[in-house]
Amino acid sequence: MALKGWRLLLNRVIFIPQRYVLGVLGLFALANSFTMRVCLSITITQMVVHVQSSEHIVGETCPDPAASVSSNSTSTANETTIYDGRDRYDWDEATQGFLLSAFYYGYVITHLPGGLLAEKFGGKWTLGLGLLMTSVATALTPWAVSVGGATGLFIIRVIEGFGEGPVTPAFVLLMARWVPPSERSRFGAMIFGGAQIGNIVGPYISGLLLDDGGDWANVFYVFGGLGMIWFLFWVILCYSTPNSHPFISDEEREYLNNNVMASGLHRKLDPAPFKAILRSAPLWVLIMAAIGHDWGYFTMITDLPKYFSDVLKFNIKETGLMSALPYIAMYICSFIFASTCDLCIRKKWHSITTGRKIYTTVSSSVPAVFIILASYSGCNRTNAVGLFIASMGFMGGFYSSVKINAMDIAPNYAGTCSAFVNGIAAISGMITPYFIGLVTPDQTIEQWRIAFWASFAVLVGTNVVYLIWGSGEQQWWDDVDKFGYPPGWKHGPLKKRDDENKEKKIVYPKHDHPPVNID
Repeated sequence: MALKGWRLLLNRVIFIPQRYVLGVLGLFALANSFTMRVCLSITITQMVVHVQSSEHIVGETCPDPAASVSSNSTSTANETTIYDGRDRYDWDEATQGFLLSAFYYGYVITHLPGGLLAEKFGGKWTLGLGLLMTSVATALTPWAVSVGGATGLFIIRVIEGFGEGPVTPAFVLLMARWVPPSERSRFGAMIFGGAQIGNIVGPYISGLLLDDGGDWANVFYVFGGLGMIWFLFWVILCYSTPNSHPFISDEEREYLNNNVMASGLHRKLDPAPFKAILRSAPLWVLIMAAIGHDWGYFTMITDLPKYFSDVLKFNIKETGLMSALPYIAMYICSFIFASTCDLCIRKKWHSITTGRKIYTTVSSSVPAVFIILASYSGCNRTNAVGLFIASMGFMGGFYSSVKINAMDIAPNYAGTCSAFVNGIAAISGMITPYFIGLVTPDQTIEQWRIAFWASFAVLVGTNVVYLIWGSGEQQWWDDVDKFGYPPGWKHGPLKKRDDENKEKKIVYPKHDHPPVNID
């Protein structure tokens, strides 16, 4: 009785719509996850021994303003050297690329299990416990490196990836349960735009912590600790569905029940229809688009700090600031694109499918052009930074397109579909750091230009595929009761009780694949 009274009191006192509480805490969740993901990109520049080679390097290199100060230029045959009380390591570019990619080995593996767990047990705990694992592993990183060197760092980064793998599938599922279609672009920008907050705060705060010989271990302690604090607020304030929320207002609950398309909001779902999912062309085209975007995006978030530090020769504090600026642009532009997309869909100026294709192009092909222009700006710091800022600004269209498209085509199984999309696409994060480490052994502008041309080809090529075959329509297999089976389906029933479902009177909406009676 006391618990019921407490919930009634909260219902009256808390006037903020609970989907916005979810959105704000989701923003902080993605911000925390990305600070922990990208902090190594800055920190590794201070974890390694910088050796000035006397050998001739073929290719254009930029002058170093601080060349006269060479306190860290001594090479060593051992793996570690002590600087200011903390070890630094003699890791070459290929090894650094391998370590930067380690996170994504764990990240890819847990995407699909995370999506399935979120659909079975709810997004709240799947996401919350995953980020808690990443937070604890991040705080333990200095210990892991001190014990195992490069091997220890690789293992702890894989564990961090394990924890973050379920984050995107769980959030896509939570949004499918909490957010009506007309608000999805804005919520997508709000929640997934938190990644840009992380990309802004992570490099900038890391630069401040590392400035003037700061201990690189502090970066991992700070960001791991912030993730643990976030977990406490998440457990108390967020729930998997509106109908399970203890202090949501009756008005908001009724509004969401009437406007959210996902059937899973109202009833228990059947197991994911993998026979149809794996044969779905719109899903595989979405995976292609995500691979392309992630290739360019991971190139930026993982290796751009190294480009600023090792090629353009910014000092560590400047590197942190310069690395943050492109993501400020991306965060701001994501809301502009999202508001425009939602307005056009709400006013019926274009369909959901058209909107997704427009902003996929904005977030893929347009950034690809600016990346190439930046690679030809040479040692002109102002031009290079400006072009990278423009590139990442246009990538803000990602949150109005590829990132939320799984909710359009499969609102009921958004967790599973998002797991397929993001899990497979995240393989780019495993490849790009190692690939760049291999093609840029001397950190010359010409070597980096090869890496940027590779990004251009992948971004534009996958964008073209999505423009031809992409879709924003709910697919028949997401709700067989509603749509029925398509003509020519020869792979058996998707549900155990199809005979019972055939007897129900079903009203079929307009759809890309007209349903047929299977009697």
